[in-house]
Parts: sequence; structure tokens; C-alpha cells
Amino acid sequence: MSSIKQFQVTFDCAEPERVARFWCEVLGYVVSPPPKGFDTWDDFDRSRPPEDQGSWFACSDPSGVGPRLFFQRVPEGKVVKNRVHLDVRVGTGLVGEERLAALEAECARLVPLGAVRVRLLLDDNDSCIVMQDIEGNEFCLD
Repeated sequence: MSSIKQFQVTFDCAEPERVARFWCEVLGYVVSPPPKGFDTWDDFDRSRPPEDQGSWFACSDPSGVGPRLFFQRVPEGKVVKNRVHLDVRVGTGLVGEERLAALEAECARLVPLGAVRVRLLLDDNDSCIVMQDIEGNEFCLD
């Protein structure tokens, strides 16, 4: 049995392109190329029935190391807390005030993009900031 070496993270959302572009900014990702046979995403969308236009979008790590992020439109809105969330690792290797400063700086960068700060989790050994993306999905600055 071989092991799986690649995976993508899929987000259910109302506006796939908008949410994908938000995460591109957060993570330094780029918009994935449109499906084969299309020069642009607009060309791809125009080829689809109106009800399917804009129903999904994707972005990827330009270095090819991180997972692809896939965003698909769903009819229902977010109701409860995510069961899975991303930890955006901005404080790795830092401790105390230095770590907290790195987390706060990244929080300050993301809020103008539409992210919402929910709360700071702080104890003697660790800290993280719980945030929400532009559609209310939780993630952590860790």
C-alpha cells in the first residue's frame, strides 16, 4: 500500500474566487491556472452554464510545497465552528513577547484584508490569535 503524498484543502463558501484571493494574500499563494483548454478563468466560466459560473476556484503554493486550496460554492452559510481549520505559522520558534509581537503584526496585516480578530489565547508557554476569514471560517495565527 503506497502512502498519499499530496492533498488539497477544500473550503465550502459562498464566493469561491473572493475567498481564494483572500487566502492567496494570507499565505503568499497564487491563483491556480484555469482548467486545461482555457487561457483564463473568465474563459472557463463563460463556457459553463450560468448557474455553474464562479462555482469553484483554486490557489496554490508557488513553491509547490504547500497543499492546493480549493474553494467550492455551497448554498448554505456557515452555521457552527469549523471542525478543521488552518494554523498560519507566523511565530514558529519564537517565545514570549517576541512571539506575541509577530502574531500581532500578522493580525494587523490581515484585518485590512477582511479578517476578523476573535481572541488571543495566551498561557505561560504559548500564544495564538484566533481569527476568522472573510466568510467567518476560523483560523489561527500560531
